[in-house]
Amino acid sequence: MKVYRTTNGIVLEKGNRYYRLQEDNWDAFINDDNLFQKLTRVTADEIATINDNEILAPLSDQELWACGVTYLRSKVGRQEESKASGGADFYAKVYEAERPEVFFKATAHRVVGHGAKVNIRKDSTWDVPEPELTLVVTPSGKIIGYTIGNDMSSRSIEGENPLYLPQAKTYDACAAVGPCIFITDKPLDATTLIRLEINRGQKKVFEGTVGIDQMKRTPEELVSFVYRECSFPHGCMIMTGTGIVPGSDFTLKSGDEIKITIDHIGTLINTVR
Repeated sequence: MKVYRTTNGIVLEKGNRYYRLQEDNWDAFINDDNLFQKLTRVTADEIATINDNEILAPLSDQELWACGVTYLRSKVGRQEESKASGGADFYAKVYEAERPEVFFKATAHRVVGHGAKVNIRKDSTWDVPEPELTLVVTPSGKIIGYTIGNDMSSRSIEGENPLYLPQAKTYDACAAVGPCIFITDKPLDATTLIRLEINRGQKKVFEGTVGIDQMKRTPEELVSFVYRECSFPHGCMIMTGTGIVPGSDFTLKSGDEIKITIDHIGTLINTVR
């Protein structure tokens, strides 16, 4: 089952049919440890479909957090970008450490949804999207669903000094999530694939694929560290890291289209301002 936050309320997609729910409070609706069971019993008015321009980012008062260096390719990429600054060893160590890298990404104010425009910093020269499986977590710490995340990143700023991570990661329109939340009572299958495609004009300029089985850490492990000593009264979304990192010869440009597809969830499409 999938749920969408739209300009006309909450919509459930179930069995290729769409239903507009009576719920109007997104926070109360999504922060339910028994949401899957609730939705299997729900009755609502069926609608024909929903349009892309109705879809909003599926978060309201939730914080968006992120985890880094959870894939080998990410470790290698971070070492590459920070070699000149002497920071490469930090990424090798965190990849092997018990404690993962976790950081605050954004509040809803700086997050956009499906079809909206993401941003690249004007003081950056090397920018990439990071396609990430994103966990939807309730205040109790239970994963009730999954969505697609685009963790926009300035590699030039982070590479200059690892301490610049907040500036490389957090700014207006620094992330996109959506288009929906895939609600399930089971973990995603290990064969689930994440696909990234970047188009410039009518030309595909980058593509890549990775399986979530390449993640070094489990979703439950990442949640446990984010929730240590932090409470989330409105729940939390957690980006789980990327295994697709464009090389040093690639940087995003204004007008680029970014398409991220994750099995079972769908496709998140954004363009660069």
